[in-house]
Amino acid sequence: MKIICVGRNYADHINELKNEKPQHPVLFLKPDTAIIQKEHPFFIPAFTENIHYEVEVIVKINRIGKHIQPQFSQKYYDEIALGIDFTARALQDDLKAQGLPWEKAKAFDGSALVGNWVEKQTFSDLKTMSFNLSKNGEIVQEATTNQMLWDIDQLIAYCSTFFTLKIGDILFTGTPKGVGKVQRNDVFVGTLEGIENFSLRIK
Repeated sequence: MKIICVGRNYADHINELKNEKPQHPVLFLKPDTAIIQKEHPFFIPAFTENIHYEVEVIVKINRIGKHIQPQFSQKYYDEIALGIDFTARALQDDLKAQGLPWEKAKAFDGSALVGNWVEKQTFSDLKTMSFNLSKNGEIVQEATTNQMLWDIDQLIAYCSTFFTLKIGDILFTGTPKGVGKVQRNDVFVGTLEGIENFSLRIK
């Protein structure tokens, strides 16, 4: 399985990091070794202390697909959750400045939290879902999915242009504003449509 991630999909986050608004979705990959095992904490890696959290709505692909049309995208997933894309920010900035790929900053071991999967039928409207991330009891990121530049169905169609989607693949759909640095002993809680989706401690 693979993890397909989307960057710069919320205008406020683009402005927050002083990036340019893209004409098309920005895509990058994480390997399956990036996934934090259930009930395990996130361990700050040895190579940097500058790790940022980025909460995202994520979907799990449930059938093989290629060159999917947006109007058919909903057939390719039936579960939704929240996740965190952990980013080695200073390293990413350095790699970007050199015009180099981001994998070292985005795809390292344990860089992807996957929350608890929820059947998509649970939600009345996937385009207006609300979600937030709290850090030590204080909300630090909050958004609704209608703030996405490209919605879930558009992203699935776009990704399938380049990658064959397979059963079990996970799509991270981008993060809103409010990203920031993690510290040891922080506790993060992700809430989707008012219901806790995950809780994670930093070590």
